[in-house]
Amino acid sequence: MMSELPVFTVEDLESVPPFEHASFDNDDAVSLGLIAVGVIRKHHADLAVRIVLRGEPVFVAKLGTTGAGNDPWLAGKAAVAERFGEPSLLVRRRHEAAGTAFTDRSDFDHQLFRAHGGAVPIFVRGEVVGSITMSGEPDVVDHAVVAETIRRYHEA
Repeated sequence: MMSELPVFTVEDLESVPPFEHASFDNDDAVSLGLIAVGVIRKHHADLAVRIVLRGEPVFVAKLGTTGAGNDPWLAGKAAVAERFGEPSLLVRRRHEAAGTAFTDRSDFDHQLFRAHGGAVPIFVRGEVVGSITMSGEPDVVDHAVVAETIRRYHEA
């Protein structure tokens, strides 16, 4: 795991371009997932990764001590990223910057929508078509590993 927890501000998160593609299919999701597994192993992290496209889980891997207890977090973070069209950590940070916790909102079921770091939406031609989500470490680590996975995917 990372020796120090990363810090992300609203500005840091806003400066990262969206995970946007002209097309993104199941094969692309599996390629992204395999890169994620490599990054998770590199950091010796206890992380589960889940990639969803058009409402269907396409890739799921649970490494280290992760298991069924991560499933609600994977789904809840993904729901936030897909609903807001931006990383789940950015949604959380925006609420914190406004002085209101996301969990204080009464218009969301907080068992289904979890504004914690670790999920990034996947866009195809401007439309959210899915997400990549990680869960198992502190949420800023979850986000950092997803971000590194996306960078490596673009470099491949």
